[in-house]
Amino acid sequence: MSEVAKKFAELIYNSNSIAVLSGAGMSTNAGIPDFRGPNGIYTKANIENPERIFDLDYFYLDPSLFYKFHKKFLEYITKAEPTFTHKFLVQLEKEGKLKGIVTQNIDSLHQKAGSKKVYEIHGGCWKNYCTKCNREYSQEEILEKVNNETVPRCDNCGGIIKPDIVFFGEPVKYLTESEVLMKNSELVLVLGSSLAVIPAAMLPSLTKGKIIVVNKGEISEMYLPPQKVALIVNEELDTFFMQVAKEYETLKEG
Repeated sequence: MSEVAKKFAELIYNSNSIAVLSGAGMSTNAGIPDFRGPNGIYTKANIENPERIFDLDYFYLDPSLFYKFHKKFLEYITKAEPTFTHKFLVQLEKEGKLKGIVTQNIDSLHQKAGSKKVYEIHGGCWKNYCTKCNREYSQEEILEKVNNETVPRCDNCGGIIKPDIVFFGEPVKYLTESEVLMKNSELVLVLGSSLAVIPAAMLPSLTKGKIIVVNKGEISEMYLPPQKVALIVNEELDTFFMQVAKEYETLKEG
């Protein structure tokens, strides 16, 4: 794996316009379980109909199912801290190499780590609003409400409060900005994503340069142009990036 890490580091070192697409693998390293696995949040929250959790019509019919999941999810993301990989991306941004991150995650850990240009295409948990009067609620307010109410209701009008998360049937956010970022990049890092969900899976192919995928587990290669793929690494992110960081520092030292 050291040779792969060395090649990865060389590609980063020689690139001045890097874009990132991050997925759930970034979050599981931070102690946030995946949704569906045997130890996933659906299991831990005892959710019987997980396919309905992010169904917008069902949310308005019975929001208690979503909030049963969301209360458990917020417990994890409140405690979660950015990983080594999150912090390495911050370093690349400070050096002027990383131009932006497109993330499928809704935990805002990239921002917590210090990343400045982050496009949360599936939305984020820390913006919440009333579905009737549009009043916004802060992170502290929503945590208090989720702990005290089965379904958080607006203090103004009694409407249901909804986090700014993209549900099924809603358009993704920042798609145009994400496309521009990818088109202007000379290297795209796909980190912790299986590339199974569109339109996110289609974004890396827009680069004029090369694509590197690092993901523990299978990936879909449907939207990966073979001529653009430099590396596919089936490794746990932090373990791999610790090696990459060492190789990268060696290159910088000359």
